[in-house]
Amino acid sequence: MRRFGLVIALGGGAAGLLASQVGYLWRHPEVWPPDDSIEYWAAAHLLRQGQNPYAAELLLPLQQAGGRSTDTAVMMWNPPWTLAVVLPLAWLSARAAQLLWLAVQASVLLYCGDRLWRMYGGSSERRWVGWLLTLAWLPSLFALQAGQITPLVLLGAVLWMDSQAARRSWQAGIALGLLAIKPHLVILLGMLQVFWIVQQRQWTVLLAGAAAAALAVGVVMLGRPAILLDYGEALLHRPPAQWYSPTLGAYLRAWLGAEYFSLQFVPTLLGLVALGAAMASGWPRHWCWRTLTPPLLLASFVVAPYGAWPFDLVLLLPAGFFLLLQQAPRLGTWSFWMVGGTLAAIDLGCLLFNLFRQPSYTFGWVAPAVALLYGTIAILTTISSREREKQGVNTA
Repeated sequence: MRRFGLVIALGGGAAGLLASQVGYLWRHPEVWPPDDSIEYWAAAHLLRQGQNPYAAELLLPLQQAGGRSTDTAVMMWNPPWTLAVVLPLAWLSARAAQLLWLAVQASVLLYCGDRLWRMYGGSSERRWVGWLLTLAWLPSLFALQAGQITPLVLLGAVLWMDSQAARRSWQAGIALGLLAIKPHLVILLGMLQVFWIVQQRQWTVLLAGAAAAALAVGVVMLGRPAILLDYGEALLHRPPAQWYSPTLGAYLRAWLGAEYFSLQFVPTLLGLVALGAAMASGWPRHWCWRTLTPPLLLASFVVAPYGAWPFDLVLLLPAGFFLLLQQAPRLGTWSFWMVGGTLAAIDLGCLLFNLFRQPSYTFGWVAPAVALLYGTIAILTTISSREREKQGVNTA
């Protein structure tokens, strides 16, 4: 009873502090001006008026009036079905939309942290540790500060894992729709999902995903029937070739020639070939998506052709929770502290890069570092399992 009272008191205090901070931000729009969140609000505003939400010349004056100091429009490059998610922002002012979007994204991140903590064996009494670990991962704060949409992609991954455990096809369809907000960051996971649907004849999941996509696109087309043409034209005239992303492919392109945009897809192609080879050899032997999703999401991020900005690194949270709560304990206490210490060191590196104002493309080391840690633990786990099997045979 005393613990319950303490939780209520702390929760009430946190809520009061949050309310006072939101009130302060509302009264002082010059404090924390909108960043990427303005692109979603402006695009939703244009869609509500039946105009092209991918037109830079229409977005720029709206974004400037909404409080962002910029000479070029911040484009929303997410596929058209994403507009159905941000459309409610069109009925709000730019500042109200920014603060509401912050609340939604913060809630999504805390929910994902809570589910990942519980999913991989964390106790319900200490679920606050999952919240703390999520917010301690600096890219989570990058995403909140920028007002980015990537936490919804993370939510898609979490819902996908939950839906498979509970066998809820409708939830799996929603999850697929959320993952498709940034398809270039989840390409390997998406390919295995398609293979699983076909091989296992999961047609209800396919229908649920198709229905969710059709509903989202249908809502958007009510406001702008030509939205698919608008998106295609925007990509044709302003492709992602103009971005210098923190990806392996972008580094390869910078080394061999900036004019060869196709070089950015080399790691993606290699990743797809490796995935195909693994599947041809009979992997995976068991369809446990709670085990498959974290490494596939991590690998997809490492081989992404573009994007993969610092705020997108929130997509590495499933791999971090899986390593810390499931993989490391199998090897012993030393492994738990090694994994925790390495992840903390990577997080500290992100903090230092941010404090010294390093450009976004210098964060390309983060995902490979987590992947190296993941691979090391996987190898050590395999060796440990084989040694235990040998000991069992010798004992027998």
